Amino acid sequence: MDYLPLNAIRAFEAAARHLSFSAAGEELHVTHPAISHQIRRLEEWLGVPLFDRGARKVRLTEAGLALQASAGAALAELNAACRRIRRSAGAQSLSVGCIPSIASRWLVPRLTDFTARHPEIAIRVTYAKAEDRLDDEDNDILITLGADPSPHVTSLKLFSRISRPACSPHYLARKGRLGTPAEIAAADLLHDETPLGWRDWFSRAGMAGTSLGNGPVFADFNILATAVIAGHGVALCPIEVFREELMRGDLVILSDIATDSDKGYFLTMSAQPSAAEIKFADWFRDQVSTEGDAGV
Repeated sequence: MDYLPLNAIRAFEAAARHLSFSAAGEELHVTHPAISHQIRRLEEWLGVPLFDRGARKVRLTEAGLALQASAGAALAELNAACRRIRRSAGAQSLSVGCIPSIASRWLVPRLTDFTARHPEIAIRVTYAKAEDRLDDEDNDILITLGADPSPHVTSLKLFSRISRPACSPHYLARKGRLGTPAEIAAADLLHDETPLGWRDWFSRAGMAGTSLGNGPVFADFNILATAVIAGHGVALCPIEVFREELMRGDLVILSDIATDSDKGYFLTMSAQPSAAEIKFADWFRDQVSTEGDAGV
Protein backbone atom coordinates (compact mmCIF):
# COMPACT_ATOMS: atom_id res chain seq x y z
CA MET A 1 0.00 0.00 0.00
CA ASP A 2 1.25 3.49 -0.92
CA TYR A 3 1.02 5.23 2.45
CA LEU A 4 0.60 8.99 2.84
CA PRO A 5 4.06 10.43 3.75
CA LEU A 6 3.17 12.07 7.07
CA ASN A 7 6.65 13.45 7.73
CA ALA A 8 6.47 15.19 4.38
CA ILE A 9 3.09 16.70 5.33
CA ARG A 10 4.66 18.21 8.45
CA ALA A 11 7.57 19.61 6.42
CA PHE A 12 5.14 21.03 3.86
CA GLU A 13 2.96 22.69 6.51
CA ALA A 14 5.94 24.46 8.06
CA ALA A 15 7.33 25.55 4.67
CA ALA A 16 3.90 26.78 3.54
CA ARG A 17 3.42 28.79 6.73
CA HIS A 18 6.84 30.44 6.48
CA LEU A 19 7.08 30.45 2.67
CA SER A 20 10.67 29.44 3.33
CA PHE A 21 12.36 26.04 3.30
CA SER A 22 15.16 27.37 5.48
CA ALA A 23 12.76 28.71 8.14
CA ALA A 24 10.84 25.43 8.08
CA GLY A 25 14.09 23.52 8.58
CA GLU A 26 15.03 25.74 11.51
CA GLU A 27 11.62 25.17 13.14
CA LEU A 28 11.78 21.40 12.67
CA HIS A 29 15.51 21.18 13.50
CA VAL A 30 16.51 19.77 10.11
CA THR A 31 18.41 21.16 7.14
CA HIS A 32 17.08 23.08 4.14
CA PRO A 33 17.86 20.10 1.83
CA ALA A 34 15.94 17.76 4.15
CA ILE A 35 12.83 19.95 3.88
CA SER A 36 13.25 20.18 0.10
CA HIS A 37 13.58 16.39 -0.14
CA GLN A 38 10.43 15.80 1.93
CA ILE A 39 8.40 18.25 -0.16
CA ARG A 40 9.57 16.74 -3.45
CA ARG A 41 8.61 13.34 -2.07
CA LEU A 42 5.13 14.66 -1.29
CA GLU A 43 4.83 16.29 -4.72
CA GLU A 44 5.75 12.98 -6.36
CA TRP A 45 3.17 11.18 -4.23
CA LEU A 46 0.49 13.72 -5.17
CA GLY A 47 1.54 14.08 -8.79
CA VAL A 48 1.43 17.89 -8.73
CA PRO A 49 3.84 20.68 -7.68
CA LEU A 50 3.04 22.42 -4.39
CA PHE A 51 5.47 25.33 -4.71
CA ASP A 52 6.66 27.61 -7.48
CA ARG A 53 10.37 27.85 -6.73
CA GLY A 54 11.77 31.25 -7.60
CA ALA A 55 15.36 32.41 -7.44
CA ARG A 56 14.93 34.13 -4.08
CA LYS A 57 11.62 32.89 -2.69
CA VAL A 58 8.92 30.27 -3.07
CA ARG A 59 5.17 30.63 -3.37
CA LEU A 60 2.35 28.14 -3.15
CA THR A 61 0.70 26.75 -6.27
CA GLU A 62 -3.06 26.31 -6.42
CA ALA A 63 -2.63 22.74 -5.19
CA GLY A 64 -0.33 23.96 -2.42
CA LEU A 65 -2.90 26.49 -1.25
CA ALA A 66 -5.57 23.79 -1.19
CA LEU A 67 -3.38 21.46 0.86
CA GLN A 68 -2.26 24.22 3.25
CA ALA A 69 -5.88 24.98 4.12
CA SER A 70 -6.34 21.54 5.67
CA ALA A 71 -2.83 20.45 6.68
CA GLY A 72 -2.38 22.97 9.50
CA ALA A 73 -5.80 22.25 11.01
CA ALA A 74 -5.29 18.48 10.73
CA LEU A 75 -1.87 18.57 12.44
CA ALA A 76 -3.23 20.83 15.21
CA GLU A 77 -6.14 18.47 15.84
CA LEU A 78 -3.84 15.44 15.86
CA ASN A 79 -1.55 17.18 18.34
CA ALA A 80 -4.51 18.09 20.58
CA ALA A 81 -5.87 14.53 20.44
CA CYS A 82 -2.51 13.06 21.45
CA ARG A 83 -2.24 15.50 24.35
CA ARG A 84 -5.74 14.55 25.54
CA ILE A 85 -4.88 10.85 25.40
CA ARG A 86 -1.61 11.35 27.26
CA ARG A 87 -3.32 13.40 29.98
CA SER A 88 -6.13 10.85 30.37
CA ALA A 89 -3.53 8.09 30.70
CA GLY A 90 -1.95 9.97 33.59
CA ALA A 91 1.48 10.19 31.97
CA GLN A 92 4.08 11.21 34.51
CA SER A 93 6.45 13.00 32.16
CA LEU A 94 6.79 16.63 31.13
CA SER A 95 8.51 18.42 28.28
CA VAL A 96 9.21 22.02 29.32
CA GLY A 97 10.24 24.54 26.68
CA CYS A 98 12.04 27.52 28.23
CA ILE A 99 13.77 30.60 26.84
CA PRO A 100 17.50 30.66 27.70
CA SER A 101 17.42 33.69 30.02
CA ILE A 102 14.92 32.03 32.36
CA ALA A 103 16.36 28.53 31.93
CA SER A 104 19.89 29.52 32.93
CA ARG A 105 18.95 31.83 35.81
CA TRP A 106 15.78 30.33 37.24
CA LEU A 107 14.83 26.88 35.98
CA VAL A 108 18.02 24.81 35.72
CA PRO A 109 19.57 25.90 39.06
CA ARG A 110 16.39 24.83 40.89
CA LEU A 111 15.40 21.77 38.89
CA THR A 112 16.88 19.29 41.36
CA ASP A 113 14.44 20.62 43.95
CA PHE A 114 11.49 19.71 41.71
CA THR A 115 12.83 16.24 40.93
CA ALA A 116 13.45 15.64 44.64
CA ARG A 117 9.87 16.63 45.44
CA HIS A 118 8.37 14.72 42.50
CA PRO A 119 10.66 11.81 41.58
CA GLU A 120 7.77 10.16 39.76
CA ILE A 121 7.76 12.89 37.08
CA ALA A 122 10.36 12.69 34.31
CA ILE A 123 11.38 16.16 33.05
CA ARG A 124 12.75 17.08 29.63
CA VAL A 125 13.90 20.70 29.15
CA THR A 126 14.03 22.08 25.61
CA TYR A 127 15.06 25.37 24.03
CA ALA A 128 12.26 27.86 23.34
CA LYS A 129 12.12 31.23 21.57
CA ALA A 130 10.22 34.26 22.81
CA GLU A 131 7.61 33.97 20.06
CA ASP A 132 6.94 30.22 20.47
CA ARG A 133 3.46 28.96 21.22
CA LEU A 134 2.44 25.73 22.91
CA ASP A 135 1.19 24.06 19.72
CA ASP A 136 4.37 24.93 17.80
CA GLU A 137 6.49 22.26 19.47
CA ASP A 138 6.03 19.01 21.36
CA ASN A 139 6.07 20.68 24.77
CA ASP A 140 3.61 20.34 27.62
CA ILE A 141 4.67 23.66 29.19
CA LEU A 142 6.26 26.79 27.79
CA ILE A 143 8.11 29.44 29.78
CA THR A 144 8.57 32.45 27.56
CA LEU A 145 8.06 36.16 27.02
CA GLY A 146 4.42 37.18 26.65
CA ALA A 147 1.09 35.48 27.23
CA ASP A 148 -0.45 33.09 24.70
CA PRO A 149 -3.95 34.38 23.81
CA SER A 150 -5.11 31.03 22.37
CA PRO A 151 -8.40 29.82 23.88
CA HIS A 152 -7.17 26.28 24.63
CA VAL A 153 -4.27 27.29 26.89
CA THR A 154 -3.71 29.00 30.24
CA SER A 155 -0.92 31.57 30.63
CA LEU A 156 0.26 32.38 34.17
CA LYS A 157 2.40 35.46 34.76
CA LEU A 158 5.71 34.74 36.49
CA PHE A 159 7.16 38.26 36.75
CA SER A 160 7.53 41.57 34.97
CA ARG A 161 9.94 42.28 32.13
CA ILE A 162 10.54 45.84 33.41
CA SER A 163 14.08 46.85 32.45
CA ARG A 164 16.46 49.51 33.78
CA PRO A 165 20.07 50.47 33.03
CA ALA A 166 22.55 48.44 35.06
CA CYS A 167 26.26 47.71 35.14
CA SER A 168 28.81 45.96 37.31
CA PRO A 169 30.17 47.84 40.36
CA HIS A 170 33.66 47.52 38.83
CA TYR A 171 32.56 49.32 35.67
CA LEU A 172 30.83 52.00 37.75
CA ALA A 173 34.00 52.52 39.78
CA ARG A 174 36.01 53.03 36.60
CA LYS A 175 33.51 55.52 35.11
CA GLY A 176 33.12 57.48 38.35
CA ARG A 177 29.48 58.53 37.97
CA LEU A 178 26.52 57.33 35.92
CA GLY A 179 23.63 59.04 37.67
CA THR A 180 21.97 60.96 34.83
CA PRO A 181 20.74 60.03 31.33
CA ALA A 182 23.47 62.23 29.82
CA GLU A 183 26.17 60.38 31.80
CA ILE A 184 24.68 57.02 30.79
CA ALA A 185 24.69 58.15 27.15
CA ALA A 186 28.44 58.67 27.41
CA ALA A 187 29.00 55.15 28.73
CA ASP A 188 29.65 51.95 26.77
CA LEU A 189 26.16 50.81 25.81
CA LEU A 190 25.50 47.10 25.34
CA HIS A 191 22.59 46.04 23.14
CA ASP A 192 20.24 43.04 23.34
CA GLU A 193 19.63 41.99 19.69
CA THR A 194 19.05 45.57 18.42
CA PRO A 195 19.65 49.17 19.59
CA LEU A 196 15.87 49.71 19.79
CA GLY A 197 15.77 49.13 23.55
CA TRP A 198 18.19 51.94 24.28
CA ARG A 199 16.48 54.20 21.76
CA ASP A 200 13.21 53.71 23.65
CA TRP A 201 14.92 54.29 27.01
CA PHE A 202 16.49 57.61 25.97
CA SER A 203 13.15 58.74 24.55
CA ARG A 204 11.53 58.04 27.92
CA ALA A 205 14.41 59.90 29.60
CA GLY A 206 13.66 63.02 27.52
CA MET A 207 16.70 62.57 25.27
CA ALA A 208 15.17 61.31 22.00
CA GLY A 209 17.69 61.18 19.19
CA THR A 210 20.66 60.51 21.46
CA SER A 211 23.59 58.87 19.67
CA LEU A 212 23.86 55.25 20.78
CA GLY A 213 27.50 54.85 19.78
CA ASN A 214 28.96 51.65 18.37
CA GLY A 215 28.58 49.34 21.34
CA PRO A 216 28.32 45.60 20.64
CA VAL A 217 24.97 44.02 19.76
CA PHE A 218 24.46 40.56 21.29
CA ALA A 219 22.16 38.11 19.53
CA ASP A 220 21.98 35.91 22.63
CA PHE A 221 20.72 37.24 25.95
CA ASN A 222 23.08 35.11 28.02
CA ILE A 223 26.11 36.49 26.19
CA LEU A 224 24.85 40.01 26.93
CA ALA A 225 24.47 39.02 30.59
CA THR A 226 28.03 37.72 30.69
CA ALA A 227 29.30 40.96 29.16
CA VAL A 228 27.51 43.32 31.54
CA ILE A 229 28.44 41.31 34.65
CA ALA A 230 32.06 41.20 33.45
CA GLY A 231 32.11 45.00 33.39
CA HIS A 232 32.07 45.68 29.63
CA GLY A 233 29.44 48.42 29.84
CA VAL A 234 25.83 49.33 30.64
CA ALA A 235 22.86 47.19 29.56
CA LEU A 236 19.12 47.46 29.85
CA CYS A 237 18.52 44.58 32.25
CA PRO A 238 15.18 42.90 33.04
CA ILE A 239 15.60 43.34 36.75
CA GLU A 240 13.51 40.35 37.81
CA VAL A 241 15.54 38.06 35.56
CA PHE A 242 18.70 39.46 37.21
CA ARG A 243 17.19 39.40 40.70
CA GLU A 244 19.95 37.33 42.29
CA GLU A 245 22.79 39.25 40.62
CA LEU A 246 21.31 42.50 41.91
CA MET A 247 20.84 41.14 45.42
CA ARG A 248 24.44 39.85 45.50
CA GLY A 249 25.78 43.16 44.23
CA ASP A 250 27.11 41.75 40.95
CA LEU A 251 25.05 44.43 39.19
CA VAL A 252 23.83 47.87 40.25
CA ILE A 253 20.81 49.76 38.90
CA LEU A 254 21.70 53.20 37.58
CA SER A 255 18.30 54.83 37.03
CA ASP A 256 14.64 54.54 37.98
CA ILE A 257 13.64 55.24 34.35
CA ALA A 258 12.39 51.96 32.92
CA THR A 259 11.21 50.30 29.72
CA ASP A 260 9.07 47.22 29.02
CA SER A 261 6.93 47.73 32.12
CA ASP A 262 3.95 46.40 30.15
CA LYS A 263 5.67 43.10 29.30
CA GLY A 264 6.13 39.96 31.33
CA TYR A 265 7.35 36.38 31.44
CA PHE A 266 4.66 33.71 31.43
CA LEU A 267 4.23 29.99 32.00
CA THR A 268 1.78 28.51 29.48
CA MET A 269 0.08 25.13 29.73
CA SER A 270 -3.12 23.48 28.54
CA ALA A 271 -6.42 24.91 29.72
CA GLN A 272 -7.07 21.37 30.98
CA PRO A 273 -3.67 20.54 32.47
CA SER A 274 -2.53 17.17 33.69
CA ALA A 275 -1.67 16.60 37.35
CA ALA A 276 2.03 16.70 36.45
CA GLU A 277 1.63 20.06 34.67
CA ILE A 278 -0.17 21.52 37.68
CA LYS A 279 2.54 20.30 40.07
CA PHE A 280 5.28 21.85 37.92
CA ALA A 281 3.44 25.15 37.44
CA ASP A 282 2.72 25.49 41.17
CA TRP A 283 6.34 24.66 42.03
CA PHE A 284 7.92 27.07 39.54
CA ARG A 285 5.61 29.97 40.39
CA ASP A 286 6.50 29.44 44.04
CA GLN A 287 10.21 29.50 43.17
CA VAL A 288 10.05 32.84 41.36
CA SER A 289 7.68 34.51 43.84
CA THR A 290 9.32 33.69 47.18
CA GLU A 291 13.04 34.30 46.67
CA GLY A 292 13.30 37.97 47.55
CA ASP A 293 12.90 40.84 45.12
CA ALA A 294 15.11 43.14 43.08
CA GLY A 295 13.61 46.35 44.31
CA VAL A 296 10.98 46.75 41.62
